[in-house]
Amino acid sequence: MTIALTPFALRNFEPGTSGTRITGISPADLVARCNVALAADAPLVDGYAPFCKHLFIENDTPTRCGFAPITDANRPLLQSGYEARREGELAVLGRWFEGMDAPIAKWFDVILYSHAQLVLESADFPDEVPDCDWGIVSVLGTLTPTEPPMPPITQLRNALGPAEGGSGVPIDRAAYDAAVEFWQAHAPVRRAPDPD
Repeated sequence: MTIALTPFALRNFEPGTSGTRITGISPADLVARCNVALAADAPLVDGYAPFCKHLFIENDTPTRCGFAPITDANRPLLQSGYEARREGELAVLGRWFEGMDAPIAKWFDVILYSHAQLVLESADFPDEVPDCDWGIVSVLGTLTPTEPPMPPITQLRNALGPAEGGSGVPIDRAAYDAAVEFWQAHAPVRRAPDPD
């Protein structure tokens, strides 16, 4: 089996991205680490649908977690606004921290979609589908090798289907409720671009 990076996942390397911004390694380095882990029999953990898997690899880079708990001290740093992750998607309301740093991540939660799912979604968003068994669609910096709940707005977008930037998987009410509880107390962190 092989893993490759999708164009959509490149946002994890862009300055000012909300959530995890990977620093200290290149996209090619990340792909190489994933394939080494896979060759060493690292498990692919089931995700929210049969086409989704998670690969957890230890982080030895300066990459920070993609989110942080909301406290009374950092609540004034919360921002909100309507955003689309890429051109053609619906803009949805989100919130994030701006002007703070999350802790250094101990793990990368590498989110993978099957080749067949990538092809299906490329019909509405014509990204190049890499030649691979599994494509990296996102990476979350975390403190533990466990998946944080998928944000409720992402679950809603997925339920809308590929034409709106989702996967077409209906909402699972229990997973949605668990996500609401988690994300009521946490928010993504948007790092400022590094100075030149």
